[in-house]
Amino acid sequence: MATKATTRLPRPKISTTVAPETLSYLEKLISKGEVHTIAEAIDLLVERLQSAESRERLELDTAAYFERLSPEALAEESDLAAVLSASTRGLDFDREP
Repeated sequence: MATKATTRLPRPKISTTVAPETLSYLEKLISKGEVHTIAEAIDLLVERLQSAESRERLELDTAAYFERLSPEALAEESDLAAVLSASTRGLDFDREP
């Protein structure tokens, strides 16, 4: 299977200072092989933060949705949830592509 060469867009340069423990953590990500550079470490952490914020927003929106449901609709949702849960048992959605 042929793959396209990826073109990396120019990255904006920033200059900042960080706490010593922050730098230590970024360097630990490099030493563990998760990233190759400080810039990649920061990108990785921002990506993780954005993912956590999205999950939190989804959790709040989902809770608000269920709070507004009628008892009948809530029962139907519960039935659907049970079926879906049974059908996806064993899947790790965080590892699925």
